[in-house]
Amino acid sequence: MSMTDPIADMLTRIRNAGGARFDKVDIPASRMKISLAKILKEEGFIKNYKVIKDSR
Repeated sequence: MSMTDPIADMLTRIRNAGGARFDKVDIPASRMKISLAKILKEEGFIKNYKVIKDSR
């Protein structure tokens, strides 16, 4: 059985985007990821984040 870790996936996407010098990265949102993004911004690890509502 395969298990995924959404927080590790988020951090990996951010790290890979930074290494490739991308200005932004799209990550599926959850309350936990939004809270983590807020902390990362407050601590200076990311410049900004934006939550985009899905049109569903």
